Amino acid sequence: MHSPSPRSLVDLPIRRLDRGDLVPCADLCEDRGWPRDEHRWGLLLSAGTGYGIDAPDGKGLAATCLTMPYGSDLIAVGMLLVAERYGRRGLARRLMRHAMEAVGDTPLALYATELGQPLYEDLGFSPVGRAERVGGRFEAGGADDSPAASRPNTTTRSSVTTRSAAADDLQALVRLDLPVFGADRTHLLARLPAFSDRIQVAEEDGELVGYAALWPSGQTEVVGPLIARDTVTAQALIAALAATTDRPLRADVDARHKELLGWLLENGLRSHPGTTVMTYGIPDLPGDAARRFAPLTLATG
Repeated sequence: MHSPSPRSLVDLPIRRLDRGDLVPCADLCEDRGWPRDEHRWGLLLSAGTGYGIDAPDGKGLAATCLTMPYGSDLIAVGMLLVAERYGRRGLARRLMRHAMEAVGDTPLALYATELGQPLYEDLGFSPVGRAERVGGRFEAGGADDSPAASRPNTTTRSSVTTRSAAADDLQALVRLDLPVFGADRTHLLARLPAFSDRIQVAEEDGELVGYAALWPSGQTEVVGPLIARDTVTAQALIAALAATTDRPLRADVDARHKELLGWLLENGLRSHPGTTVMTYGIPDLPGDAARRFAPLTLATG
């Protein structure tokens, strides 16, 4: 049987994805050398809108793309994946154009790999920043960096206290998150307790000043989102989360937070290829970059 021509591939129908597509989506990730991440796909397809093109050979999906809405303020675009056997035949461009047309005039944001950036630039996206990926086993450099062994659920660093989040923290967490992220993502944060292995909050004088979640991805644990008043608070949250797992950590840290990145490298993590933050229809990401340290996942913005 002959492979479909480039013309016939770009004429294939685009359909909405649902939770029944978790395994084909995970298969496509694996095809591209990513962790399967059915867990993450479950979150993305329940909170966002997935688009897919079925493979003409009947073997799963040829391509996917996902949009994550934040009202009329912002839509994040992610998970633009094309099966290796159908690469460079226009499917990524077609899916992106479809997603852009579907959302109308709402501003867009995404994290672009080096391979994907030329396509996004050609579609009108502009680079506005960087996210640096770090990963590896966290090895606290000293007593000041280590959570108190006698109190596994509570740590203190400087005047900041961190503890495991409770159910009644959600409202305060959403209030803290809104001006930092710059758009309402209650629909995602409400799913965090079920999605995450752990959520840690930071307080000072009874006021919430930061939070971070830890969730599984393949053989690693991802730190994200990470929202904190300052670098010291971010460090305290990461150290507390790291003490709860034996797995390697991963995080995509805003490149402007050089002090935190340096601290993570000093504590055992290593640099991996990062991504370029890009926007369409707005000059920069909304919110407060000084307190926005890492996204939940690149696909959610």
